Amino acid sequence: MSLVELIAQADERGLAASGLACLDRCVPLLGGDDLVLRPLWTSLADGSGWSAGLAQARDALDTGEAEAELLARRMLDGAPVDRAPDEMRRWADACSVASLHIHRLLDPAEAPAPAASVDSRREGGSEDMSPLVAAELRRQVTVLELVAGHGAAGLRHALDVSTEGRRVLRAVVSRRARQTG
Repeated sequence: MSLVELIAQADERGLAASGLACLDRCVPLLGGDDLVLRPLWTSLADGSGWSAGLAQARDALDTGEAEAELLARRMLDGAPVDRAPDEMRRWADACSVASLHIHRLLDPAEAPAPAASVDSRREGGSEDMSPLVAAELRRQVTVLELVAGHGAAGLRHALDVSTEGRRVLRAVVSRRARQTG
């Protein structure tokens, strides 16, 4: 099943986890530590404190001027304060696109491509995909499948998937900084 189909079929918790996982993997671009979004993950598990955790994260994270940093900040700023399903679906979809675009921007192996290439990849087209972008696509699919298949119990595994992706992106950002600085 394609990523687009998984997002279309996801429930509110799956959508929130999907958007949050995309944002969580991009936290290194916003100067955040590994725990800055933990209150939001907790709120997905127990149903409390989403808006308070969101406000804390917005206050704690910075924004740079590079395109990837601006995209990551838009993910955070676009998060719905309440977890209404329609708003969560729009946010999860926007986070999916933004995260794939960020990974494409940061991947030295990825040739510049039109934005449509991100859409085709989300719909199942994987030709000529760089390893960094392909891995991000797999992580997005995995998070949605974990939450759909295991509900609240799948959140722990979804967080693990996101943590691994955050480490990868942090390494990419660090490598780029060494090369340019």
